[in-house]
Amino acid sequence: MTASDHDVHAETKMTVHERDFATLAEPIAAWLGETGGEPVTISDLHAPQGGGMSSVTLLFDANSEPLVARMPPEDTSFPVFPSYDIVQQFEIMKLVAEHSDVPVPPIVGVEETGDVVGAPFGVMRAVVGRTPTDNPPYVFGGWLMDATPEERRQLQDGTVKALAGIHGIADASTVFSSLAPEGEPLRAHVDALRTYYEWTRATDGLRIPIIEETFEWLEANWPADPGTGVLSWGDARPGNIIFDGFEPAAVIDWEMAAIAPRELDVAWVVFLHVFFQDIANVFEMPGIPDFCRREDVIATYEELSGHTVRDFDWYIVYSSLRHAVVMSQVKRRMIHFGEEQQPDDPDGFVMHADLIKRLLEGTYEWA
Repeated sequence: MTASDHDVHAETKMTVHERDFATLAEPIAAWLGETGGEPVTISDLHAPQGGGMSSVTLLFDANSEPLVARMPPEDTSFPVFPSYDIVQQFEIMKLVAEHSDVPVPPIVGVEETGDVVGAPFGVMRAVVGRTPTDNPPYVFGGWLMDATPEERRQLQDGTVKALAGIHGIADASTVFSSLAPEGEPLRAHVDALRTYYEWTRATDGLRIPIIEETFEWLEANWPADPGTGVLSWGDARPGNIIFDGFEPAAVIDWEMAAIAPRELDVAWVVFLHVFFQDIANVFEMPGIPDFCRREDVIATYEELSGHTVRDFDWYIVYSSLRHAVVMSQVKRRMIHFGEEQQPDDPDGFVMHADLIKRLLEGTYEWA
């Protein structure tokens, strides 16, 4: 496929929710009024563009103050994940703010019962800034691609600095007790991913060969010493940071947080750019090949954290698998809503199946 076959700059239609947003303004306004002790009027309530494939994100003004609400999708919207613990996500942000200098959005409040809008939700203050978009991917154009190499490196280093700060929170299993795994953190993380994969198959019983082959590869090449777990952001990448210029202003999207080895996040930063850059290559577009290169990210992380990164190739393959399971469920949802056709080949549920094969074979050419 080439760029002439598809408008790569257009946002791909993906149904995330089936809620009528207009019906949410009044109950959220009433709840905010009770929380803050004064009447609240909500205006300009809408969903953001360019990202957000799982939780529902709403932007609005409350008495002229810009706020953001997060809530889970309803069951009828074919969710990407089996559960959405919004309360936990806001608690993680609160604890990150208390135990580190990592910037997170200021929290206004959390409605835990689900009585107000039919599901728990949290509200935070909007942070002024910009994020690299997923849809369409930032490698196709936009402010990050238009930036100078020095500005992109500043943004990249700021992302890695945020990682080092998150991982530097001491005694993470105690501080973030709701995330503490039973047993060894990496084994628990991989087992949870396998359980998630089996959940995605519940609707169709489909086995995806590239996913199952990758699980087998990971077991056969298991790290000799995974090390202790730290707070893992989970979806660690520039697209989940709001930037003021090229400096992080707020780290967002904590729904994949866990206690896990540091390398899980470091590899995710690198892999997600590899994923987007590979799409640019398919469309015969330049992309941003000098961004988030593995040697640069590793060197910066080791310098900032004092930790030597180990078994990085294993974690890159694991990142490709984590993304494959998520994207296979996103594909199912798009098929469910008539936005995509059912692939003939089960591996067609994973848009980066060819990339995974090259990683498993050791034939992927690093920039």
